Amino acid sequence: MLVCMEQAKAVASILSQYRASLAMLRQAIELCPEDLWRDTQYRNRYWHIAYHTLFYAHLYVNASEAEFEPWSKHRAECRMLGGEIEGIEAYSKSELLEYLLICLAEIEDNVPKVALDGPSGFGWLPFSRLEAHIYNIGHIHQHTGQLGERLRTVCDVGIKWVGRG
Repeated sequence: MLVCMEQAKAVASILSQYRASLAMLRQAIELCPEDLWRDTQYRNRYWHIAYHTLFYAHLYVNASEAEFEPWSKHRAECRMLGGEIEGIEAYSKSELLEYLLICLAEIEDNVPKVALDGPSGFGWLPFSRLEAHIYNIGHIHQHTGQLGERLRTVCDVGIKWVGRG
């Protein structure tokens, strides 16, 4: 079991890294031109990757799936990548920036509440709560990198690294 002071330091570090990763995702959303945002040449549309990333950031910061309350604008068919999304209306950049702020508020609220040495809270994530946060932050970075690479390749625009939030 983590001692209180160690837990407090760990929580502060986790929150800092969530803030940093979401700051980079925010850049990727804000810098994306509208034609790339909706470009159908990619199996996973830009907007869809951004939504998927936010959905799972939001889900996994909760203590468990049972405690998760989806965003009011959530559409179940958009949560997973790789599926068929033809005919599904894209989320707008402003909607996803709104959702990003909701996710950030949930992170600020939820991370300090659940002991880091307990279980992840999700049966399919067979590790500790601490590792679940690292997993979640890694997932945000993975997809932010994917969006950043697409921005760089198509528009020659880069997102700036944010090391601490």
